[in-house]
Amino acid sequence: MEKQVGEKFVSVIQNFSFVNSEKCYSDPFAIRGFKWRLLAECDLVVLHLYMCITDCPPFPSEAVKVRLTIVNQLCEYRSILKESDHWFDEKSPTWGCAIPTQILEEDGGFLVNGDLKIVAEDRVRLIFERHPEAAVEFRAKNQHLRTTYIIFLLSLIETLYQPLQELSSEDLVEADIALTYLKDAGFKVDWLENKLDLLKARKEKEKACEVRVQEMEVQLHDLKHKFEIEKAELVVCN
Repeated sequence: MEKQVGEKFVSVIQNFSFVNSEKCYSDPFAIRGFKWRLLAECDLVVLHLYMCITDCPPFPSEAVKVRLTIVNQLCEYRSILKESDHWFDEKSPTWGCAIPTQILEEDGGFLVNGDLKIVAEDRVRLIFERHPEAAVEFRAKNQHLRTTYIIFLLSLIETLYQPLQELSSEDLVEADIALTYLKDAGFKVDWLENKLDLLKARKEKEKACEVRVQEMEVQLHDLKHKFEIEKAELVVCN
């Protein structure tokens, strides 16, 4: 049983068993113009999941952020997420991951009434659709080098879009270095540069606020100390 919701594909494999070694394929589905299939199979110890480009592709022209979620149907926050950046081509049309069946069996929420629920999605194309100019001047031809740069770009994006409180000043310095590295490689990442400048300004304001709070705490401590002295003297005078 399959269902597509936007750029997510949900597959429910019915009558699945962790001791069944048969291959279970989903129906073909399309995400961002490319056709895919999911494959699930067990070897008694490990559940193998694969996301495969179907026959007669064109292949994506950049690394794809592949994400597979094995859904815990009783407690969704316990779902298992596996993701990777993969460059699909004729030599490597499939990306897969493996999960020990012991983990899935012990929890009890992954296989409910024989149903195994898997969600597939990809994210990288959305980035280039929103910022089509980003890789126009990126000319690396070596596949592994291209993949490395894309992974580097995705990592930088994930870093810059974390909550501010989770980012240290050192993180922002490293992000600045990474941004320069990508620009030197030919990426146009003005939107990330603007995001980084905004984060730097907010981090400086945060640090300034922390300093003021510390100063006020010291002043408050001194006032309390003076108050206690004055209170003691008042008692003596009475």
